[in-house]
Amino acid sequence: MKVDDSVPEGAVAQSLSRPLNEYTFETERAAIMLFGPETLPACLLRENRRRPGARISYVVCNPPQRGASKTCKDLQVKAAELAGDRISGGHFMLIKKPEQIRSHEITDKKVYLNRRNFMRGAALVATSVATGALYRGLNEPPQPTQRGEKLANVQPAAVPVRSTDEKLTSFQDITSYNNFYEFSTDKGAVARKAKGFVTRPWTVAVEGLVNKPKTYDLDDLLKIAPLEERIYRLRCVEGWSMVIPWVGFPLKALLEQVEPQGAARYVAFETLFDPKRMPNQTSGVLDWPYVEGLRLDEALHPLTILATGLYGESLPPQDGAPVRLVVPWKYGFKSIKSVVKIRLVANQPPTTWNIQASDEYGFYSNVNPNVPHPRWSQARERRIGEYGLRDTLLFNGYAEEVASLYTGMDLKVNF
Repeated sequence: MKVDDSVPEGAVAQSLSRPLNEYTFETERAAIMLFGPETLPACLLRENRRRPGARISYVVCNPPQRGASKTCKDLQVKAAELAGDRISGGHFMLIKKPEQIRSHEITDKKVYLNRRNFMRGAALVATSVATGALYRGLNEPPQPTQRGEKLANVQPAAVPVRSTDEKLTSFQDITSYNNFYEFSTDKGAVARKAKGFVTRPWTVAVEGLVNKPKTYDLDDLLKIAPLEERIYRLRCVEGWSMVIPWVGFPLKALLEQVEPQGAARYVAFETLFDPKRMPNQTSGVLDWPYVEGLRLDEALHPLTILATGLYGESLPPQDGAPVRLVVPWKYGFKSIKSVVKIRLVANQPPTTWNIQASDEYGFYSNVNPNVPHPRWSQARERRIGEYGLRDTLLFNGYAEEVASLYTGMDLKVNF
């Protein structure tokens, strides 16, 4: 198979002479399925709304034969317009069928052999062995993250939390490899786009089915309970993980202050909505603001915390400053960032990713290697900063502490 990479980065093909179904296009960051002008927008938006920024390897173009070359150009232009920077920053590659390759286009053997090192790296990426360490080895390293304010009087965990002897993920990786769509769908761009994010003044309103609703400013919030260091695994639904030394306090301490009423069964959370400060909220990539939810017993569990720092310092903006939820036995997207509202409610609240794709992201979203995502396995994960894969643990390794919350539940149905 011959790859023609003559199309410049960020551009779309100007013209193509053969019927469109003879081409396959690849991009670095998003999948586009091109079936024809009338169906392109729906196909494109479906993929990008489900997992914007995902690395999906191929796109099949198969529109009507008539007027093929003009159709191809029009489709690519429309694709670039609809996908915005998720496509324009990548490469379009034209892959020819074997019978279309001319003899003079065949790569010389010496050139091929000299490319073996490159191909080894590509194979690692293709087989999901690539990690943050490999990324740093093959790419320009990210700029160092500015350190936060040192947090005073941080104590060891007050509740029995089984310690892990797993190596902590580096501060650099934790602060430069981020999912935070309010700033960008590109993990490597979040830190740069969040730089300068203002977190003071900041308030968190706690309301709903409570006897003592209250709006806390950040300083009051930090006085609710002593700050503790909690070293937790973080498992992303995408199949990667970290070990992070969070600083925070039990969510239970906050909820007890506002006195939940008997009818309260769930806790709903909401992220700041301010497109001037969070520029990607002007996009339609998600329904803003970002919202999440827990059952009340999950929220009251001793492992559930509101984090205000990591590595003994205040949270960087790209990691959810100034306050975020951390629920270590659930996939990372449940740990909502930059929280401004907490509401106790009687019924199960809507959650952002469940709204986007209810067949892929359930309300509970407990880490479970036995329940695959519809598009990939969850049995193994890659630890950022390491090579290779490791087995994923049920409830992310916290089954002893939290499995009783789900006694009698079918975890495949209630995923």
